[in-house]
Formats: sequence, structure tokens, C-alpha cells
Amino acid sequence: METYAKALLYAIPFFIGLVLIEILYGHFVKKQMHNVMDTVSSLSSGLTNIVKDSLGIGIIIVTYPYLLEHLAVIEIEVSWMLWIIGFVVLDFAGYWNHRLNHHINFFWNQHVIHHSSEEFNLACALRQSISNLLVYFPLLLVPAAILGVPHKIIAIVAPVHLFAQFWYHTRHIGKLGWLEYIIVTPSQHRVHHAINPEYIDKNLGQIFCIWDRMFGTFQEELKEVPPQYGILKPAKTWNPIRINFQHLWRLVRDAWYTRSYKDKFRIWFMPTGWRPQDVRVKYPAAVIDDVYHFQKYQPTATLALKGYVIFQLLVTTGLMMFMFYDYSNIGFQKLLWYGAFIFLGIYGYTTLMDREPYAVWIEVFRGIAGIVLILLNGDWFGLNHYIPVGSYFMALYFTITVFGGFYFTFLETTVSEDELVV
Repeated sequence: METYAKALLYAIPFFIGLVLIEILYGHFVKKQMHNVMDTVSSLSSGLTNIVKDSLGIGIIIVTYPYLLEHLAVIEIEVSWMLWIIGFVVLDFAGYWNHRLNHHINFFWNQHVIHHSSEEFNLACALRQSISNLLVYFPLLLVPAAILGVPHKIIAIVAPVHLFAQFWYHTRHIGKLGWLEYIIVTPSQHRVHHAINPEYIDKNLGQIFCIWDRMFGTFQEELKEVPPQYGILKPAKTWNPIRINFQHLWRLVRDAWYTRSYKDKFRIWFMPTGWRPQDVRVKYPAAVIDDVYHFQKYQPTATLALKGYVIFQLLVTTGLMMFMFYDYSNIGFQKLLWYGAFIFLGIYGYTTLMDREPYAVWIEVFRGIAGIVLILLNGDWFGLNHYIPVGSYFMALYFTITVFGGFYFTFLETTVSEDELVV
């Protein structure tokens, strides 16, 4: 995990830099694909995923080394060809994992966050799950294990494979000619993220589009069908932590309310969106019927609030970077507390973005808790070792957090409609 954390010190600035380039490009060509609140929500989601993964939180059903030890029937000498084989079998497993996520109710919960943005840009690529607590992916790597692909190769290829899925989340790149027949392109992935009936659950490939063409899930982007983005049951929140568990909560409620014991069991494994008949009638859910005429989630936000949440995002990113930089010195137990503060911070300011009245109390609690922690320890997780006055800066930050919570809850709500900016 420490190696993963160190790698993220380089990966995070790279991805954020590309998002900024896309924002600047959109500004200069007068074709902006970002709005502040959605992008802050997307980047905040990325932070939660990175922290969760860096702490190794989850239950692993079976590890790949175990499968390799018991299933390998051949042993291939390590060469450039084996690296290619490893990449291809990983992509094949990724296709089927992606297909499971789209077609099974329970698995959709761990993927819905990625589709929850009603925009399509590089930032939404970073909307990654924290609800994938049951790690079953190694089971899909059985072909790799049978072929004897060493664990070392899978461990190195996996992050490369993941990072290579970032670039095609953009509307600024058109179709790419002959490459459309080999790799997943921005055009194909726009189709994948669209909620148009023609596009739903299509183009599930991650790097190579050959799997979609082989297994009947390929769909070309059509000029007469402009993609519309989001999910058919809109999230209606900027809070990525809430989005991660919305679908699961719906399943729990439906399983509780249905009178059929059979439905209580099978709801988890039925196709995505399936609900028991009695629950569907008694508790209808709001679903988008006309994808071309629905109201995007956009609670009123002033320029001040937008500036404030950007400030919170920047500070939270900085705190996370310090966590990764000093990962080994902080120690695992303190890392859990550190990660909890980051999660609470993201929950707090994204709830403030939603204009929820209770957001202020989350901000007050974390602000006071942060100041108390600094007073008790005289430091912020060893920050003073690198910046002698680091704990003072953190105390100031938590004070600003308390003030911000009060201001945007009780004071800014008194501004006139003319001063509000969407």
C-alpha cells in the first residue's frame, strides 16, 4: 500500500493537470464542458476512492496469487509477449467485470458513481467507487492464472490499464478513423455514458473494443442521436459518498418492503433496475422518461460558494498528498483517523454544495474536532516536522471551515435572487 501511495503522488497532479487543460481549452474555444459544482463533486469522488484504496479497505474473496498457485497449467517464460498477454487477459476480465456491474442489481451499486455525472468530461472519469468493498475481481482473472501469468506482471499492468481509461472521457475529440475498430475511443465511451435508449449498456470495453464487437454490446455514436448523460434515477446530490450507497439503500428498502420472500432474495441478482411488483406499485421511483427534456441537478450557487468549495477541494487534495508523502511515518492506525477526516471533510462541503441545512453541523463538528486534535497533540499528524507552523495553518483552516458552514447556511441565504449565479 505504501508503494501505491507513493505512486499516487505523481499520478494525482498529472490527472488534475489534464482536467485543468480541458477546462482551459473549453474556455478558449467557447465550448465549456465543465461546471464548477459538478467538477468539484467529480474530483472529490476521486479523492474518496484514492484514500479508500490506499488504506486497503475491503474484503477479498480470493487473491490472484492463490489462483495462480492452484490453477496454472503452463509456465511461460517472462518476455515482452507475456506482458502483452497479461494486458489482454486483464482487459478481457475488465470487460466482464464492467458487464456484471451494468447488468446485476447488486453490482450496479459499485459502479453507479462513475455514471452519476450529468456532464461528460475528464473530471467525471475520476468518479470512482468506494462501495466496492467485496473484492471479487481476481475470480475473473482465472484465464490469466491458467496461462501462468505471474502476479508481478498483473500488479504492474493493472494500474497502467486503469490509468489508460482516463483520456477518453471527453467531448472535445471526435471519431478516430481506423482506431475505432481496435481501441475504446472518446466517441465510443460517450455512447457508454449516455442514457439514450439506443445507447444504454453499450460499449463496455475498457481498452479494446473487440470484446464489445465479439459479444454484441457495441454501438456506434450516431449523429442523429446526441448522447445525454447521467443515470435514469438521478442522484440529485453533489455528495459522492451519498451517491456511492444510494442504489444499495434502494435495494435494502425494496427487499424490506416486498411481501414476497422470493423477491427479498432475488432482487440482489436480478437485472439492474428490477424491482418487486408490489413495491414498484406502492413506492414508485422517479425515473427519467424523456432524456432530452429533464432538469439537470443544479441547486443555486453563488460565486462565493463556488470559490469556497474550490478552496475546500484544494486543501483536501493537499491534505491527501501529505498523507501519501508521509504514509509510513503516520502509521496505519493514525492513517485511518486521517482518512476519516478527509471523508468527513468531503461529506461536509459537498453537503454544503447541496444546500442541505444540516451541512453546517457537519462543518462545525469537523472544525472543532480538528482544532481539539491539534491542541491535544500539538501537531497535525507530524506536519510540523516539515512545516514548523503547519499546525497553526491547520487550526486556521478548521476555523475557516466553521465560519464557512455558518456563513453559507445562515447568512448567504439572505441574498437576493439577482445575486445568485447557477
